[in-house]
Amino acid sequence: MNPPLTLSAEVAAALAAGRPVVALESTIVTHGLPAPRNLAVAREAEAAIRAAGAAPATIAVMGGRLHVGLETEALAALASAEDVWKLSRADLALALATGRTGATTVAATMIAARLARIPVFATGGIGGVHRGAETSFDISADLEELAQTAVTVVCAGAKAILDLPKTLEALETRGVPVIGWRTEELPAFWSRRSGLAAPLRLDDVAEIAAAHRMRAALGLPGGQLVCNPVPGAAEIPAEEIGAAIAAALREAEAAGVSGKAVTPFLLARVLAATEGRSLETNVALYLSNCRLAAEIAVALSR
Repeated sequence: MNPPLTLSAEVAAALAAGRPVVALESTIVTHGLPAPRNLAVAREAEAAIRAAGAAPATIAVMGGRLHVGLETEALAALASAEDVWKLSRADLALALATGRTGATTVAATMIAARLARIPVFATGGIGGVHRGAETSFDISADLEELAQTAVTVVCAGAKAILDLPKTLEALETRGVPVIGWRTEELPAFWSRRSGLAAPLRLDDVAEIAAAHRMRAALGLPGGQLVCNPVPGAAEIPAEEIGAAIAAALREAEAAGVSGKAVTPFLLARVLAATEGRSLETNVALYLSNCRLAAEIAVALSR
């Protein structure tokens, strides 16, 4: 049985010609941003990738098909859809088999990118080890996917609501290269600095592309994580955002929020506490990651 992939015309043409393509998740469209900003940012991200010389492939599950690249009408329909599942490795197949509409997380997007032979993926921030995971065991499937699926993922670090030291340790244990893009310090999503040293540093997209190829030549499973600090003008410093995160965590614990509901709950509380600044920072870092991912994809295609 072949996977039920549907490629957009733009993505199909680019892949057939050997031109660079960048995979994009769709949870930012359905769960991460409010309407109508969600559709505007999705289109802006795709435009940024095209401007950098690559084709964008926004990924989603619709009508029993795994769409790799969304036509204009399909993207608009997804942005306004209701009852959209947030898909990871565990429920991707079920959503396809039952005809659900689903938006892909980091893990599910990596799976789709691998199936379509797209080597580079841009996101905002990855999931990781949640605070208190030593008792809740709440750890994102993104980490396992990074350990086994050979896609280079460009992000602004793990989401700052997580336990960043434990997330970094979990990535190291799983053999995932964590690369600081032109930085010695791991970025922390809304903030350029986390206080944690980046295990690796690269300053040239050609070197990132070469490392991706070498991993394949060595037969190493898993991907690379390229951590691109948020642009300085859009940053919310760690000491400023920290208080909002701490308050959001207390609210989540008091409300008994768990599982997939944790991240959207915390992000919503931080958004309110920062009076919308966290959303603007999120958009800025996402677009920056899209541009860098396109540069890496171009380097890989040479």
